[in-house]
Amino acid sequence: QVQLVESGGGLVHAGDSLRLSCIASGRTASNLHMGWFRQAPGKEREFVSAITKSGDTYFVDSVKGRFTISRENAKNMVYLQMNSLKPEDTAVYYCAAVPAFTSRPSISTNGYTYWGQGTQVTVAS
Repeated sequence: QVQLVESGGGLVHAGDSLRLSCIASGRTASNLHMGWFRQAPGKEREFVSAITKSGDTYFVDSVKGRFTISRENAKNMVYLQMNSLKPEDTAVYYCAAVPAFTSRPSISTNGYTYWGQGTQVTVAS
């Protein structure tokens, strides 16, 4: 089992930055693909970004150039640096993980086994 805990959310204004953190416990994160998803009110949970165990990164088009994802395997941590935030980025952000049996992580919620409780990000205009 893997437990994921997110932190770093908050209320910011458009154009500001936030860094979300996710710590994994119960299993070494180095053997996991890690992802970030978000869910806005009334909408389905959507893929934001993912990083493979080897460091390859993936992003949804709407955040490319603004968000970066990174990981520190020694600390079992994954980060989502969010710059130039927009009101449409407002959502609950979830950290997700899956054992790295494939070379490419899924962009679907069904492709992840473990989930955090989420952290709220609110971007005011």
